[in-house]
Parts: sequence; structure tokens; C-alpha cells
Amino acid sequence: MVSKHEFRSKIFKALGHPSRILLVDALLEGERCVCELRDLVGADISTVSKHLSVLREAGVVGREKRGTNVYYMLRMECVKGFLHCVDRFNARRTEEYACVLCEGARSSKSEVRSHESEAEIGIFE
Repeated sequence: MVSKHEFRSKIFKALGHPSRILLVDALLEGERCVCELRDLVGADISTVSKHLSVLREAGVVGREKRGTNVYYMLRMECVKGFLHCVDRFNARRTEEYACVLCEGARSSKSEVRSHESEAEIGIFE
């Protein structure tokens, strides 16, 4: 039997490629034909099929053949909440980084202003 940690690792590995995240994002909106997914990723069918296979083996997506077309759908519904959480975290981190940069720029400007003020009153003479 696969341990909880091994199972989680398999899920994270399956989600660990930008093209697979793009595929999952598309499937959040509903099932899609493999031909639509190929066009979305902009890769050849074998590459897209490999990405879908990794996601399917991890249980993230399922597939259904209808006539000559294969349709994929999201099986792991909770991935939507997880991706939303990741997006919120990334936005907060980006905002924090921007604040650090702003503070750095402000302190540099205030140091320059301080030196200019000191020079005006003759401290550096």
C-alpha cells in the first residue's frame, strides 16, 4: 500500500509542470476534448498525451472515450481550492516584495535628503 506521503508526492509531481497546470486550469472550466487541450498547450499530441497520462496516473484527471474523441475531466476537485490558495499566496508575496523595494527606495531618498539638509546648514563644510 502507498503511504500518505508517497501519494501526496505523486500528486505534487503531477502538478509540477507548467503545461500540466495549464491543462488543469482548462479542466477547471469543464471537460475538454484532447484536441482542444493540444491546441491550448501548443504542443504536439504525443507531448500533451504524456502530460495527461501523468495527471491521470496521479488521479488528478479522468478520461472518457466517445467515438473517435477522448475527453478529459478533472477528478480531483479540491485542486481548484489549492491553486486558488497558491495564487493568493503568490500575490501576497509579490506585494510584500514590492513593499520591501518601496521601503528601500524611500530610505535611500531620505538618506539623500538628510545629506542635502546637512550640507545646507554647513555640517559637511
